[in-house]
Amino acid sequence: MSELIEYENKKITLEEALTQIKPPSLKSMQESRIRWDSIAKPLRSLGKLEDAVVKIAGVTGSNEVVLKKKALVIMCADNGIVAEGVTQTGQEVTAIVAENFLQRKASVSIMASCAGADIYPVDIGMVKDTSIIDKKVAYGTKNFAKEPAMTAEEARSAVINGIQMVYELKEKGYHMIATGEMGIGNTTTSSAIASVLLGKSVEEVTGKGAGLSTEGLNRKIQVIKDALLFHQPDKTDMIDLLSKVGGLDIAGLAGVFLGGALYRVPIVIDGFISAVAALIAVKMNSFSKEYMLASHVSKEPAAHFVLEELGLDPFLTCDMCLGEGTGAIALIPILDMAVAVYSEMSTFEQIDVEAYQPLS
Repeated sequence: MSELIEYENKKITLEEALTQIKPPSLKSMQESRIRWDSIAKPLRSLGKLEDAVVKIAGVTGSNEVVLKKKALVIMCADNGIVAEGVTQTGQEVTAIVAENFLQRKASVSIMASCAGADIYPVDIGMVKDTSIIDKKVAYGTKNFAKEPAMTAEEARSAVINGIQMVYELKEKGYHMIATGEMGIGNTTTSSAIASVLLGKSVEEVTGKGAGLSTEGLNRKIQVIKDALLFHQPDKTDMIDLLSKVGGLDIAGLAGVFLGGALYRVPIVIDGFISAVAALIAVKMNSFSKEYMLASHVSKEPAAHFVLEELGLDPFLTCDMCLGEGTGAIALIPILDMAVAVYSEMSTFEQIDVEAYQPLS
């Protein structure tokens, strides 16, 4: 598997790619804000929707914002930690649901169809081979209660594969990428990472995931606490953290967020697991935050903590905790409406009305 990344007609390393990520275009953002303020409606009256379009202008480097082609990338992987009884279902569910993404049998498949987004499920580390996109790094991770979840090389490869996925979609003409994940046990890996990066107790950041009992939750918390004590992951080294207690899906998604910043494509954060991956990306390159949009705040306990750490304000509060990219997809129609107003509505000058002025 290649350890190099396509960038401007050459191949570069992950470390070189991180140095190529730059801040968004301030000029395009200023031009976008001027366009919004010229539209014949009360100033700033669409709130966060205006801010989102301005941010996308900065990401793409153009005040002519287009969101015609949207993709949902779902990173699918299995987690060896399920052997510790921290989940309600077994690993076999990961592959079953992953296959369902392409057959309109999953919640997010139906939602994506309504939103006009194409689905790209990616096998970044499932135990079973399936018909979805193959970017497999390993056949699942190890049980991090007993040994590191993966090698540092595997963690790096998963991040690189995520970056490459954005490159491929950018080449296909996609204007925005939403993120999702599928992997039984991945709220356990996410909670472990969140505890380290947020400096909060495992109890504060760990929820019941997909329906654990109180007894199951207590077991999950203890497993994470013991593993963090055992591995002592380095909170300043994201590859070390991922390799010790992470998941291949999280590593792949971190790569997607970095890829968005590298190739100037806006990336939509889904829920808790996706947000943890986004936080890893920001720890690897702080500019990457400026290329992200937070769709919603998940019902998982630590979801709002992670978004606060990222400094990103979610658009939706729907008490969702399904994953798969459902929250990210739910935002897309709202963004489409915002872009339609931004692109199509008449200006004050066009309708011969005196423009509103900011209140002093």
